Amino acid sequence: MTHFAWRVTGDSPIHVRTVLMAHGVTRTFLKQVKFHGGVITLDGQEVRVIAMAQPGQVVGLQLPPEPTNPNVVASFKPLEILYEDPHFLVVNKPAGMASVPSHLYPDDTLANRVKGHLITIQAPSTVTHIVTRLDRETSGAVLFAKHHFAHSILDKQLKDGQLDKRYIALAEGQVTPTHQLIDAPIGREPGSFIKRTVRDDGRAAQTELWVRGQTHAATLLAIKLHTGRTHQIRVHCRWIGHPLIGDWLYGKQTNPWIHRQALHCARLRFFQPFLDEWVTCYAPLPQDMAAVIEHEIIN
Repeated sequence: MTHFAWRVTGDSPIHVRTVLMAHGVTRTFLKQVKFHGGVITLDGQEVRVIAMAQPGQVVGLQLPPEPTNPNVVASFKPLEILYEDPHFLVVNKPAGMASVPSHLYPDDTLANRVKGHLITIQAPSTVTHIVTRLDRETSGAVLFAKHHFAHSILDKQLKDGQLDKRYIALAEGQVTPTHQLIDAPIGREPGSFIKRTVRDDGRAAQTELWVRGQTHAATLLAIKLHTGRTHQIRVHCRWIGHPLIGDWLYGKQTNPWIHRQALHCARLRFFQPFLDEWVTCYAPLPQDMAAVIEHEIIN
């Protein structure tokens, strides 16, 4: 099992719960610890979270066991790792691979390969805690947590806007202005289970765009997501009149250089609290998007 320990600082007594929450343990996760076999200690002795800790004492946390998910089978096919430590894993997802299993893609998704990797390295838990997902035809960096405490920390970073995802995209036509924040709510498109659209009763969605290159036919965009709605970038680009190149669902798939939406998660940045540092990962540009840039933007 995974253990954590923090020495109490300061010069006054403090609740054990306060120490834990200062290190990223949320109220929701404390309930998981309490009801699913976790242990909280003070100088090695099991205590309740309302116990008082004195300066210099050590508050410990033993994570509850995580039963493996039998619905996610392990795949031992190649996995491109961009970053790894005992708590977090960032991998580069190729276009055409689903992020998680479904009835259409049951056994060779990114999650299946991550489970295979966790088994191979004999990780304490083989549960695949995916934090950021990408559409099947979108490539780039995807973040996983290696245990549910790490997952809860990253969930909070997502909610607080600390987890920073940056994309490269190619859109049809000339996008103007060269910098804009699209603030338009997104919901399901009537009559479709898959498609999304901008609608007044949708969920809040903000996408920030910067133009990095342009011809009369195409625009190279750098994009920051401020929210994480399904198909957000694709929907917002269509809404401003510039669907992504190759996007058959929201535009048209007619570009000879790419046969999927031209969208890639190129950079992912998060705070690693156990090392007390920011981690930035870069996913190299895939060949098909490089070909579009070469032929549509550079030439």
